[in-house]
Amino acid sequence: MRWSLTPVLLIGVLLAPRSGAQSDHTSLVVRKFESTYRSSRTLRATFLEKYFDGGKLVRSDAGVACFSKPGKMRWEYQSPETNLYIVDGKWSWFYVPADHTVTKVAAKQSSDFRTPFALLAGEAKLSKLCSGLERERLATPTHAGGVVLRCNFRDVDRPSSQTGQAARAHEPYALFEVDAATGELFRVVAYDPGGVQVEFEFSGWQFNPRLDKSLFQFQPQKGIAIVDGNLPDAGKPALSGTRP
Repeated sequence: MRWSLTPVLLIGVLLAPRSGAQSDHTSLVVRKFESTYRSSRTLRATFLEKYFDGGKLVRSDAGVACFSKPGKMRWEYQSPETNLYIVDGKWSWFYVPADHTVTKVAAKQSSDFRTPFALLAGEAKLSKLCSGLERERLATPTHAGGVVLRCNFRDVDRPSSQTGQAARAHEPYALFEVDAATGELFRVVAYDPGGVQVEFEFSGWQFNPRLDKSLFQFQPQKGIAIVDGNLPDAGKPALSGTRP
């Protein structure tokens, strides 16, 4: 997976050194999270997605997200507009009924903020998504029992001249808030250098619910225009999956 996005530059902020006990606790939280999601073939949860630009809330959307192994997802937006984002294991489809269009992108080439959530429908190994995981003490948990982890994404595009701390400052990252006791995912916040921030908050997780295979398939109906998102000049899916 390649990310064309870069994170908000946190000027002058350095993470404090971690003690052995703190690192052990972080490892326990990660293992709990991975164990919780690896053991289920299907998942379902309600979500609230917030899109910020320059620190200002631009849009808020709510709906239901479903996951099925291997690597399939369905994000059904219900409010304020009906939209649909599906990853069928090979392609990602973003359908906007109001526009009668669907954008089709190879799942492995997608830079959409929702793409990494496919790990919930796979081995659930954060190490495959993140080059490093550490406790983020600068972020305050929003849920009781929550622990915030910083994930620096792997396979990112970066200038070859940048190394060390300078390179890290320009790499995409996300913050994961996980329930330390149950391993359930509370929240994910992803960052972009232009001041864009997308936050996903989850609740009501269901493990191994009965989900029909058709939920993870997209069959364009007559009259729907298909946009090839892999073409350089084609329109890309909106950053947050909705139109801000």
